Amino acid sequence: MAKPGGTSIWRGMSRSGSTPSQRQLRVGELIRRTLSDVLMRGDVHDPDLQATSITVGEVTVTPDLKIATAYVLPLGGRNAEGILGALRRNKAELRHQVAKAMSLKFAPDLKFALDETFDRMDETRRMLSEDRVRRDVEE
Repeated sequence: MAKPGGTSIWRGMSRSGSTPSQRQLRVGELIRRTLSDVLMRGDVHDPDLQATSITVGEVTVTPDLKIATAYVLPLGGRNAEGILGALRRNKAELRHQVAKAMSLKFAPDLKFALDETFDRMDETRRMLSEDRVRRDVEE
């Protein structure tokens, strides 16, 4: 279940099972925009990151705002593991850029994961287009 602005309620759930707070959502969106801008401008001087367009689809933040997980996808899904490695190598610089853009007491530790949302949407579309499912829907 996704909310406008790329925020997924399910990914951001805390351990207690509750939905993320407004503050978590707000901080996550600010981090997402900041990371997107930094990567688009090429502020991180890493050839792997500068050679590829990277989409930051969503950022979830823990309830204590200390850890932020950015779900990213390189254009066309190519070299996803290589891009994740480059982001992890440059985590300190990216965290510094995020800290400059935010007025939090602590800049959250950044973690990066592959955004599989598009893969799941394709799988859902494929399943819905199967004949037996289409028959059930039409009945």
